[in-house]
Amino acid sequence: MLENLSGATRIHIIVGDPIAQVKSPFGMTQSFELIGKDAVCIPAHVPSKDLKQWFEGLSLARNVDGIIVTVPHKFDCHALCTTHSARADFLGAVNTIRRNADGTWHGDMFDGLGYVKAMTLMGCSQQSKKVLLVGAGGAGSAIAYSLVNGGVRELAIHDEDIARRNALIQRLTSMGQCSVVTGSSDPTGFDIAINATPIGMKVGDPHPIDSSKFTPGMFVGCVITAPAVPPMIAAARALGCNTLTGADMYGQVKDLMIEFLMAK
Repeated sequence: MLENLSGATRIHIIVGDPIAQVKSPFGMTQSFELIGKDAVCIPAHVPSKDLKQWFEGLSLARNVDGIIVTVPHKFDCHALCTTHSARADFLGAVNTIRRNADGTWHGDMFDGLGYVKAMTLMGCSQQSKKVLLVGAGGAGSAIAYSLVNGGVRELAIHDEDIARRNALIQRLTSMGQCSVVTGSSDPTGFDIAINATPIGMKVGDPHPIDSSKFTPGMFVGCVITAPAVPPMIAAARALGCNTLTGADMYGQVKDLMIEFLMAK
């Protein structure tokens, strides 16, 4: 895959803290090769306190064309971009950044679009459904935005950061498309339950949604990519629930990111 790697190869970075769990370096590099683009994606482990300095330094390298943003930098990287899509501005977060012609950066957010597309491919329609979403961070906010635009009847949001949760509920309510309310970790009465937090990545983590209250007719989703099948998803599958993993989401988000990064 790297037989043509040279000084002419274009660079894309995925930045996060932690970073070891991400699948993008291989997947993005493979996708670049498939479309005939001489480019690679490499990981960068950058703590939040160093993000601004790292970003400014990276911007000086003119062979860096794009940045993929993962936890916990999606909100902070929005502020570092000069221009944004309307979607990214509404959310105040980005997950993909490309160069503008003047060398500044343009950001967009594809987590929500990719997640909802993956749900649809798994046979889950969002129309008129009652949805519980746990997590109001970068990915959670984007998923919430796409669910509201996708025609859900009610969206309940739970996050331990109450101020962040309430701010997201207020913004989504202003769209006037469905009922957006405060939720909990209890999925009782919901058609769809989604974990958009990192809880479940570490051995011994609790289930972010109370899996003892899942029923076979529920659709249960998670954004985690490692482990490949988080314990909460395994519990849902044992009950016969239709499920969606972070890997399923990533496949759809990756295609959207590639299209965005290749746009002129």
